[in-house]
Amino acid sequence: MTQIIIAGVVAFIVAIFVTPVLIRYFSAEGLGQEIREDGPRSHLRKRGTPTMGGIAILAGITVAYLVSGFYAMAIGGDAFSISGWLVLGLTLALGATGFADDFIKLFKGRNLGLNKTAKLIAQLAIAIAFGVLILQFPDSQGLTPGSTSLSFIRDIDTVDLAVGGGIIGLILFLIFIYILIAAWSNAVNLTDGLDGLAAGATAIVMGAHSLITFWQFRNSCTVDVEPGCYAVRDPLDLAVLAAAGLGACLGFLWWNASPAKIFMGDTGSLALGGLVAGLSVTTRTELLMIIIGALFVIEAASVVIQVAAFKTTGKRVFRMAPFHHHFENGGWPEVTVVIRFWLIALMGALSGTAIFYGEWLQATGALGVG
Repeated sequence: MTQIIIAGVVAFIVAIFVTPVLIRYFSAEGLGQEIREDGPRSHLRKRGTPTMGGIAILAGITVAYLVSGFYAMAIGGDAFSISGWLVLGLTLALGATGFADDFIKLFKGRNLGLNKTAKLIAQLAIAIAFGVLILQFPDSQGLTPGSTSLSFIRDIDTVDLAVGGGIIGLILFLIFIYILIAAWSNAVNLTDGLDGLAAGATAIVMGAHSLITFWQFRNSCTVDVEPGCYAVRDPLDLAVLAAAGLGACLGFLWWNASPAKIFMGDTGSLALGGLVAGLSVTTRTELLMIIIGALFVIEAASVVIQVAAFKTTGKRVFRMAPFHHHFENGGWPEVTVVIRFWLIALMGALSGTAIFYGEWLQATGALGVG
C-alpha cells in the first residue's frame, strides 16, 4: 500500500512543479496552440495557450514509478515487474507519437500535426510490439502479462481472441490489440477539447483502477488459490502505475483547469489513452474498462455517429462533435460542461468498480450465491 501512496504523491508533486516550467518556457518561445477555425467561437481566446503539457504528466508517471520501485527494493519488496515496464513503455511510446504530432503543430504554427496515416502506422507498430511482448515472460505459475482470452473482470476462457492458435491466431490477437490501443488513445484525444476535461476524467478512471488493481493484489492467485482470486501477473506494480497516473493528472489539472494555463496536447492525451488500454489488458478488465471509461466511449461514439450520419444522410446528429462541443454550442458555459462530464466519468467509474466488487462477493460466496 505504501508503494501506491508514494507513487501517487510523487507523481502529483512532479507534475504540479514541472507544468509551470513548461508554461514559462513555451510562453517565452511564443509557442502556443492553434485553434481550429470551425470550432466554438469562444475557443478563439485560447489561441496561443502553451501546449505539450503532457510532458509533465509523463514525467510525473515515470519518476513516480521509479521512486516507488526503488523504495520497494530498499525494503526488500517486489519492484519493476515486466507488466509495469510494458504498460509504462506503451504509455511513453504513444506519448512520443503525440509529442511528434505536437512538435509539428508548433513548428508549422497551425492546428495540424502528423497526418492520419503516419499516426495510425505509429500506433500499429506500438500495438504489435506490445501485443507480442505481453504474451511472453511467464512467471513461476505460467502467468504472462496478458492473455489471448477476452476479459471482463477476469479472462473469459471461452472467448479466445487467437482462435486456432499459430500465426493466424497471433495475427487475429494483434489486430484486436491494435483496435483496443487505437480506440482508447484516440478516445482520450477526442475528449481533450475543454479545459481540464480529459485530465479530470482520466484521474477518475485511474482512481478506479488503483482500487481495482490493489484489490487484485490483495486477492491474487499467486499468493493463495481460493475462490475469487485473480490470475493477474504483477497487480501491485500495476496499482503503482494507476496511482501514478492519478497523481500526475491531478498535478497537471492544477494548471489545466479553466481558464487553462496550458494544454496537455497529443503528448498527454495519446499517452493517457495508452495507459488506460495497457491497464485494461494486463488487469484482465478489457470489457469492464468500457464502463469505467464510459465518458471516453461516449465522446468517441459521438464522432463516429456524426460522421456516419453526415456521410449517409447529409445531416448532423449533433451541433458539433465530439459530444462536449454539442452542449457548448447549445449555450452551456465551458465550466458547466466540464463539471457535468466529470460527473458522467465518476458515475462510470463507480459503476465499474461496483460491478467488479460485486463479482468478487459472488465468486467468494459472500452474497450467498452458489
